[in-house]
Amino acid sequence: MRYRVFRPPYCYRWGVLILSVVTVTTFGVSAWRSPAESTPAPQPVGNAATVRETPARNTGEAVRDTARDGRFVALTFDDGPDPRYTPRVLDLLAKHDAVATFCMVGTEARRHPELVRAVVSAGMRLCDHTVTHDQRLRTRGERRITAEIVGGWTDLVLATGDDAPIDYFRAPGGNFSPRLNAVAARHGMRPLGWTVDTRDWTLPGAGRIVETVQQSVEPGSVILLHDGGGRRDQTIEALTRLLPWLAEQGYGFGFPG
Repeated sequence: MRYRVFRPPYCYRWGVLILSVVTVTTFGVSAWRSPAESTPAPQPVGNAATVRETPARNTGEAVRDTARDGRFVALTFDDGPDPRYTPRVLDLLAKHDAVATFCMVGTEARRHPELVRAVVSAGMRLCDHTVTHDQRLRTRGERRITAEIVGGWTDLVLATGDDAPIDYFRAPGGNFSPRLNAVAARHGMRPLGWTVDTRDWTLPGAGRIVETVQQSVEPGSVILLHDGGGRRDQTIEALTRLLPWLAEQGYGFGFPG
């Protein structure tokens, strides 16, 4: 007895053929791909502090202008916090609806953490100014440089409870170097320079401080002042005159770029 061979219709036979070709092709491509291509790369994990140590964009170049274009200036205050002057600076800034960046020394931040928190609560920005304000830091060894910069950053983090970003680093005396900038960059900070140096730390008189700003300021200026490191009564007096004058000239107050 001869058995009849079952032959499916042509449309089904073509479907089986196409499915077979696709299956073989897919298997061949999968086998050809390298393990690195076929296995997704693991995604990095970590907390916010870890991420900040490897910023996506940080060229190491010093910031010397404002973040906002137009008629804005960035006020910066060094060497605090100081219980005699930092609160007075904050009061003046609030009175004139101004903001500023405070470059703080680690030893002072440890002594007065409540002032660090007050600065942050007032809507200001923080800048790491090292632990001890060693003006020869650029000549030190790698370990000393790292200890000063990372230590200053840590002092600010501990004072604020990690509530505020620390985006900037300012070398003592403005004595930057590629090594200092590289250490700061690894912790997510850019070097913060200035374009108007009031030299208020030399105590030239409030009038001279005011004149220096008035003669040098322009849109985008970063202005260097001090709220710590010595007697700053002249700076406070100059600020009472500068803030309204800047506003009258049409300047707004912002943060470094």
